Amino acid sequence: MGRATRRVAACAAAVLLASGLQTTLAHGDTTPPRIDLAVLVIDDGGPSVAAITAELKSQGTPYKVVSLNDPNRPVINSAFLSDTVNGQPRGKYQGIVLPNENPFPNSAAEMTAIATYEAAFNVRQIDAYTWASPAVGLNYAQNPGFVGTLDGFQAATTTAGISGPFGYLKGSVPFEDNDPNVSESYGYLATPLANLPSGASFVPLVDAPIPNSTTRGSLVGEYTHDGRKELVVTFVYNQYQQQYRLLARGMVDWITQGVHLGYDRNYFATHIDDVFLADDRWDTALKCTPGDVTCPPGTPDTTNPIRMTQADAQYAKQWEATNNFTLDMLFNGNGSEDWKADHQTTVDPTASQMIADQNSYRWVNHTYSHPYLGCVQDVTVVPWRCTKDASGNTVWVDQNTISTQIKNNFDWATKNGLNVDPQVLVTGEHSGLLTAPQETSDNPNLAPALAANGIKFTGSDASRESAQRPVGSSTLTVPRYPMNVFYNAGTAQEETDEYNWIYTSKANGGSGVCENNANSTCLPQPLDTTTGYQSYIVPLEARIDLGHVLNNDPRPHFIHQSNLSEGRIAYPVLEKILGTYRSLHADNTPIVNLSEREIGLEFQRRAAWNAALASGQVTAYKVGNTVTVNAPAGVQVQATMPTGTAQKLAIGSTAFGSAYAGTLSGWVSPGALQSSVVLQLASGSAPAAPAAVAPSVAAKSVPAPAPADKKVVPQGVATPVPVGPSDTTREPAKSLVPGSGTPVPGKGVATGNDAGANSTKSNQSGKASGGTASHGTTTGRSGTR
Repeated sequence: MGRATRRVAACAAAVLLASGLQTTLAHGDTTPPRIDLAVLVIDDGGPSVAAITAELKSQGTPYKVVSLNDPNRPVINSAFLSDTVNGQPRGKYQGIVLPNENPFPNSAAEMTAIATYEAAFNVRQIDAYTWASPAVGLNYAQNPGFVGTLDGFQAATTTAGISGPFGYLKGSVPFEDNDPNVSESYGYLATPLANLPSGASFVPLVDAPIPNSTTRGSLVGEYTHDGRKELVVTFVYNQYQQQYRLLARGMVDWITQGVHLGYDRNYFATHIDDVFLADDRWDTALKCTPGDVTCPPGTPDTTNPIRMTQADAQYAKQWEATNNFTLDMLFNGNGSEDWKADHQTTVDPTASQMIADQNSYRWVNHTYSHPYLGCVQDVTVVPWRCTKDASGNTVWVDQNTISTQIKNNFDWATKNGLNVDPQVLVTGEHSGLLTAPQETSDNPNLAPALAANGIKFTGSDASRESAQRPVGSSTLTVPRYPMNVFYNAGTAQEETDEYNWIYTSKANGGSGVCENNANSTCLPQPLDTTTGYQSYIVPLEARIDLGHVLNNDPRPHFIHQSNLSEGRIAYPVLEKILGTYRSLHADNTPIVNLSEREIGLEFQRRAAWNAALASGQVTAYKVGNTVTVNAPAGVQVQATMPTGTAQKLAIGSTAFGSAYAGTLSGWVSPGALQSSVVLQLASGSAPAAPAAVAPSVAAKSVPAPAPADKKVVPQGVATPVPVGPSDTTREPAKSLVPGSGTPVPGKGVATGNDAGANSTKSNQSGKASGGTASHGTTTGRSGTR
């Protein structure tokens, strides 16, 4: 707040106190107030507030948004923020997110109400993005200081950050630089004021070196003043950027003081499809895959398909042990039987080895022989189409065929001593589920076949359908991310050749698919097929997948057994993901590697919880050291609490949650004879009770000018910049991965009008500084993903 605003705040605070906003608190009553577990978000339409809101939504943390752009928005006053319930003071919000330290330039009373409320109820505030100034406890960003683009900067958590809200990180917070031609960040590096008033302090939690200086400047810091705390963030970000994703969990924990509904985990699971089968091989001359539907009709089948050997199976087990990571093996039993028939033998060394090592993996039914289980395909054309009967109706694969494929694979597993989860499935190519553009609905015979075989969860393609949904009345989907490690590539050269074909313009020798897809980009030139995989594809794919890991997203990723064979090209990507993650995160925050069933249950619980929140059926509050949560019967509660928290039962107590990222978190239900979840925080772990607040406390501040808004929001933040041409997370779109989403045409197949030889998404040159943030715009909304 500026000097004039703070003078008004002093007078307004006295009025608010006199009118009874904090009558009980101000008169020294020792009864702790009730604090409702919800976050108030004051939204200016900018990307940083949107990013914090997205994190709250992802975690399942209740929040209320007040848009500053809404002319009919409520006025923020004492009645909006607090009241009294049964004679007990109630704070309606446990934390407040503001676009900056004072987003009410024409309404001093609203900011005063917030400041007074925060001090009275010990409620914290995040300034989502502001510039460095004495108003937030910082020197101006000069002598020493830095103002500008932060692309590629190496920030780090400070000692205070590690011992505080960011204790789940090892220290490094690297800033992205995805496109050298687009400014993707902006910020202010400044040092704390040295002459803060008594009782005030500024503690940097994340900082970075100030260029041309030996000093480090704050990017995220805790400003304590006037009986309240602000988290001051002096760089702009969106919900996808790695620098924000690394800090998002800690920001929520900070504002809620470690006590909130919802939780955040970092998930990564990898499904290996087609185990025991042999996969068709990409033809570098034909630019298609013989034996697959992408080659022109009449193309001979692959003569040397790709299949894991016994040595590959032994290596997979060894790799898991070395990297402390479990793979999910999605098997097709008939692949082993075919191999034995083709080689006129009764023993399949690969299958025998993997079954002997079965406890090293998790096993999922992938159907017996991997047929397409949607419509009956007409492959006389490329892309294929659904067969129609005489009346023009789609001809679907029948229920008996689907059911037999599921049952025969389970039977094969039983016969060969392979233990399999009987309630999970992934059909070949996710077939049977809708596959646009050919199929706009599921095969109507799929749901009854799944039910008849006791299937509770079946895999779906997240690039087609990102959300879990029901298939019939007894089965739910588990969306899976396709990785850009192609099923038809056994070597790095084959992978790179196909990658070039997909992501290179026609003028540069590619298919031009990237030109005709509005949500994709083209490589400026083809990759070197000898070095391109390791130098470009591996780090790019790892960064895309790591983005999912850091986004509280349990969806598994899938590749194929061919990628564990020959050149074993999957491992460099997996090692890059795991290695990068572990280099950034402390040991108390490991990757969570769930089975398909566990992922399905997680999504199912989230859906029930989010529905209860949306319908206003959840109430939760904290009084002193006790948290009480009421939710509809049968809906489990998700929560994050400090270490030492226990669940109170009708008689005694029991442990709550599991340890993760320095807190306890998990799903919990009421105990026997209880209708509510009651959690008891350990003594000393609850936020301190608020002290009595006098008008002078609410008004004290550091005199500072109130200049015009100087916060720059580059276009590369307002509009998220994809990591690379295959990044469909920041650009919601169908994947171009073969066998997933949009089919990749074969050589000579029409692909539509050319978009131009050099068609790419960006036509900018040089790092742009962007424009200033405006309260009257919605620029920067990052979507719902």
